[in-house]
Amino acid sequence: MEDSRQIENLIYRYAELIDDGDLKGVAELFREAEIISTVHNVRRVGFDDVLTMYQQSCRVYESTGTPLTKHITTNVIIEVDESGTDACARSYYTVIQATETLPLQPIISGRYKDHFRKVENQWRFSSREMFVELIGNCSAHLLYDSSGLT
Repeated sequence: MEDSRQIENLIYRYAELIDDGDLKGVAELFREAEIISTVHNVRRVGFDDVLTMYQQSCRVYESTGTPLTKHITTNVIIEVDESGTDACARSYYTVIQATETLPLQPIISGRYKDHFRKVENQWRFSSREMFVELIGNCSAHLLYDSSGLT
């Protein structure tokens, strides 16, 4: 499979895992990587740190085992460096959600700035920086007050 397609699949895999409520799977994507949130002034590194971050921030509904969200990733631009072992990507995300009390609606939107490294012929995240640009009602998704995110 082409390098850029493998990288794109990693970006989409993140969305799939979080929407499935598989927080351990999300953390596994960042086992040897970091997630940076400039708005929170935080940096989480490695499986345990990333898993704790998602467990403390993402509401997972007992009835479905999921956050009742769909993370939609678009405008993916991938650049693989000449060495073929490092790459970066930019993309947009929009999260939609519907619960028993919240009608279907977009709740947050922004962009990702990702870096990747090829290890043993497999692409892996080395970092993800998250930028929040538009925010709606995240009260049914996040376990903390999101009013100060932008």
